[in-house]
Amino acid sequence: MEIAAGIPALRHASAPALGSWPERRARIAPHRAALVEGERTVTYAELADRTARLAHVLAERGIGPGDRVAYLGVNAISVFETYFATWLLGAIATPLNYRLAAAEIRYMLADSGASVLVHGGDADTLVAATGADVPVLRVGPELDAAIAAADPLAAPPRVTLDHPAILLYTSGTTGRPKAAVLTHGNLTWNTVNQLAHVDVLSTDRALCISPLFHCVGLGQVTLPTLFKGGSVEPLASFDAGAVLARIGEAGITSLSAVPTMLQMMVENPRWETAELGTLHTVLYGGSPVQERVARAWLARGVQVQQGYGMTEAAPGVYMVPRGAGADRPTSVGVPHFATEVAMLRNGEPSPVGPEPAELLVRGPHVFTGYWNRPKESAAAFVDGEWFRTGDVLRVAPDGWADVVDRVKDVIISGGENIYPAEVEAVLVQLDAVADAAVVAVADARWGEVGAAYVQLRPGADTGVEELRAHLEAHLARFKIPKYLVLADELPRNATGKVRRIELRARAATEFAGGSR
Repeated sequence: MEIAAGIPALRHASAPALGSWPERRARIAPHRAALVEGERTVTYAELADRTARLAHVLAERGIGPGDRVAYLGVNAISVFETYFATWLLGAIATPLNYRLAAAEIRYMLADSGASVLVHGGDADTLVAATGADVPVLRVGPELDAAIAAADPLAAPPRVTLDHPAILLYTSGTTGRPKAAVLTHGNLTWNTVNQLAHVDVLSTDRALCISPLFHCVGLGQVTLPTLFKGGSVEPLASFDAGAVLARIGEAGITSLSAVPTMLQMMVENPRWETAELGTLHTVLYGGSPVQERVARAWLARGVQVQQGYGMTEAAPGVYMVPRGAGADRPTSVGVPHFATEVAMLRNGEPSPVGPEPAELLVRGPHVFTGYWNRPKESAAAFVDGEWFRTGDVLRVAPDGWADVVDRVKDVIISGGENIYPAEVEAVLVQLDAVADAAVVAVADARWGEVGAAYVQLRPGADTGVEELRAHLEAHLARFKIPKYLVLADELPRNATGKVRRIELRARAATEFAGGSR
């Protein structure tokens, strides 16, 4: 028997060549493990069967092509089953961030027009607090019984690469979240890009530690591994020590993470003794990793490969090739296989180069717009085809790129551009500094100046004057923040990114009128 696995979009798009539904259950060994969760293992045969039955359950509740099926809960096998069942129906998966407040979840349910909300038991309290008038399916014995009693969906509708597959809400660091609409083609081409950059085998066992409501958790390792017939183990929560232990226990070969996770593992007491021998692929994205963290992984025999991208590109744009980059530990590498890049200069797409400028991207993995936001969708593109990333990059003659900063984060002080990421990179060179974030503050004389919020490591006694002296030794004077603040911790969103919008608001209050 042949069974479905990987990304349904690719097979749906090829349906005429693959034959009728019972004959086109993909060519992967039915008995191999697809998903592992604790003591539970779901084979590809079982995953195909449960997916088809859950699709029938959803169809009986009126779900069909184009409808939105929301999911709220931690990483689990049920997330994959819900996504795949939704896609079989031609509906649109809409994962929600379980770390948000009830009002934010209620907003996303209304904004997406979700027809049903599937949720894990971990989200019971949050679902009740939303007060949203949306039919609910709770993952548990009752839903399992309904799946077991249902017949497999007999005749799925035809789904092509152009059909929308998923709504991924942006992190909302600058305001109300908006949903990027990714098609089956976007997901498929991102997978092709990943496979061109990273060797993925059917024998791989990937650990899914980044949340599946985020593009990193979904697109960097997880879908490519399932596409190749390997197994994926979703973790409900991240614990650095537990992840290090699990790598050795289960023979984990690959994982993707955000930089904060990589740093927490390096700083965990288990780091030096953890068995990492099976681990051949560690990808990360979301923000640059600190150089000392990248070098710590390299010292343990594991090259961490930085991937640069964004939700709107499903997400990959650049990646460091395997076996390269040891001398460029913070570079984002070179463009993916099916990715075209340019730079925005004088309002026009121009060739990439060493002078920093906003990066433009196009390719079959790049989305076409935001859900129900035609004006914002149009504004996101130049000439209707080049997506404006909002990131300032610098590209060397050999094609290797470095992310300089976000366009909106650049501080213009006395006519000079100051890139906060450059200042932050100098601050975290100090062993005493755990992390740092620099934001703009209005200034009557210079227009804008920098305010640096610095989080020290536990037990560190470094003071503001030592930080300033370090900056003066490494940066031009105009780049040094006017204000330096020691913070207990930096505000972050669910994926570990610093919420600069909160720091800007704090700085505007603390330093209004240049009070310090």
